[in-house]
Amino acid sequence: MEKLIKEDEIGQKAAELKRLHKTIVFTNGCFDILHAGHVRYLKESKKLGDILIVGLNSDSSIKKIKGPMRPINDESDRAEVLGGLESVDFIVIFNEDTPAKLLDVIKPDIYTKGADYTIQTLPEADTVIKNGGRVEFIKLVEGRSTTKIIDKIK
Repeated sequence: MEKLIKEDEIGQKAAELKRLHKTIVFTNGCFDILHAGHVRYLKESKKLGDILIVGLNSDSSIKKIKGPMRPINDESDRAEVLGGLESVDFIVIFNEDTPAKLLDVIKPDIYTKGADYTIQTLPEADTVIKNGGRVEFIKLVEGRSTTKIIDKIK
């Protein structure tokens, strides 16, 4: 898939985009069972710049964060589904619990997270700010979450 970039190549791609004076927006997440809340969140993130790069948690990082029953969909399927969205320009899979290392490499102009976070509760905020970027919080769609979908299926 042409939108999927290897972690060791994303820094070069970001530098190339910056040379072209593109505003880079970065966000991250599990995107396990893609739903309308995800789609709206990604569309809103994309509106803030020219290029949207999505950091996708690897299967192993999701297991650490959400437990042994997750993810429902493996990382290659999740990447393919994300890649089908018009708003997503590039996807990079990462293994850590947070995308701090990626943020240090990409140095996005804007980092978006859901409005359930604040600057104080967002561990990556300092990394973004020290690299000259800013953090924007995107309003979440009420009642939409992968966990709620899983609970409904059960």
